[in-house]
Amino acid sequence: MSTQRTAPIPFRRLVDVELRKLADTRSALWLLVSIALVAVGAVAVLVLFAPFQATYADLANAVAYPLGLLVPMVGLLSVTGEWSQRGALTTFTLVPRRGRVIAAKAACVAGLTLVATALTFGLAACGALLSAAVEGTAPVWNLSVADHLYLFTFQAVGVAVGFTLGTILRRSSVALVGYLLFALVVPSLSSQLAMAVEWYGAAAPWLDLTHAQYALLGETVTGEQWTQLGLTAALWIAAPFAAGLWRLRRAEIR
Repeated sequence: MSTQRTAPIPFRRLVDVELRKLADTRSALWLLVSIALVAVGAVAVLVLFAPFQATYADLANAVAYPLGLLVPMVGLLSVTGEWSQRGALTTFTLVPRRGRVIAAKAACVAGLTLVATALTFGLAACGALLSAAVEGTAPVWNLSVADHLYLFTFQAVGVAVGFTLGTILRRSSVALVGYLLFALVVPSLSSQLAMAVEWYGAAAPWLDLTHAQYALLGETVTGEQWTQLGLTAALWIAAPFAAGLWRLRRAEIR
């Protein structure tokens, strides 16, 4: 007796579904809207109230800071939403291979990172033109191609942190608290510890992911800083994500 196998859902369709999920609730939609408003507000404040002409680099960095904090929350919620909103039972019944769903979510979040980075550069360019018009001078375009890549990498690292925490914790409230602690509290504690303990001060650049991430917003990124970023990313992103994915694929769905 022959058995008929059903073809798996195409990955492109999974990506389409997960892309719609990024804004299918009122809270998710308002989070996306708030990200855009914060980005526009950061440019407006710098153009209108800064006592100097805002350059393209000034504006790009001003937008990158808040987006670097907010955009990872979208990646985090894209994973935890399945569990917090009890959609996991339906999702993983239709697509039993949970890794494919996580891969589709990751693809959507990667696309969102590209959009956020493009928004950063677009708003920075508009702000540079407006600031120059206000001052009656020529706009200053002072970011190289490498600087653009650094800013994209900065955003990508933050989003990877949020996505990893969502994969590990799987509950929106817990994951959001964990993310805010990791993004806002841990760097401050790490800096204080580095000043108080000599050996940690020397080791901190190799252990503190936020320190390595923010080096991307400096004027230059050295080979040593890239090595520090790679090591800390492996420690805080790659290894925890692998462990979280292993647990997620075996977690009981209720």
